[in-house]
Amino acid sequence: MEMIESEVYQGQFGTFTITDQDRQSVVIYRSALMVAAVSFGIATGAVLSQLDRPEGANSNILDLITFLYITFSVGLGIALAMIHIYMVVLHRALQAFWAIGCVSAIGLAVYYQQPIGSIVYQQPLTILGVGFTFAALTGIFFKEAFCFNRFETKILVLLVPVLLLGHQINLLPQTIEAVLLAIWAGLFLVFAIRKAIQPIPPDLGDKSVFEYLKTQK
Repeated sequence: MEMIESEVYQGQFGTFTITDQDRQSVVIYRSALMVAAVSFGIATGAVLSQLDRPEGANSNILDLITFLYITFSVGLGIALAMIHIYMVVLHRALQAFWAIGCVSAIGLAVYYQQPIGSIVYQQPLTILGVGFTFAALTGIFFKEAFCFNRFETKILVLLVPVLLLGHQINLLPQTIEAVLLAIWAGLFLVFAIRKAIQPIPPDLGDKSVFEYLKTQK
């Protein structure tokens, strides 16, 4: 196997190189984001297809949405494990939010004995628990908006909490919710695709900062 010579980068606290393990972590991060984005996009399409059914959503569709929510959550969890964030406290907080959201979703599914999509739609206050998962996702959007100035993440940082809060307090009409959900799914996919073609080094950040922070513990 041909060895690729690592380029030396100048960081704030010294020089550093990018290893194959570093590159692999970025690929995993981006792949996990893609899984989450595709799962969310398909689930959104399934949800929107059921809005005009007065007799209620098809049970097969609800099962599909539940499966896609699980794959979305797993993808998001892996992404949060692989993401590079200088502030360890913030990184751990986002992971904690994800965990709280997952535990809440499992607890609600067991308690109500219904698919998670139906629970959240029919019981808006359950967003107080499940919403932590999306707070973690919004944290990723905020980090990417701050670091890379991406237009889609800037919009999503505002759109996600507005939609969730609006549904929770029954403020938004169903048609508005549907439009916002579709925009969320579309921009999430745009974000994941743009990440996939972005050069790897920027996603790793300044490794010398991470090393410096380790020495300060």
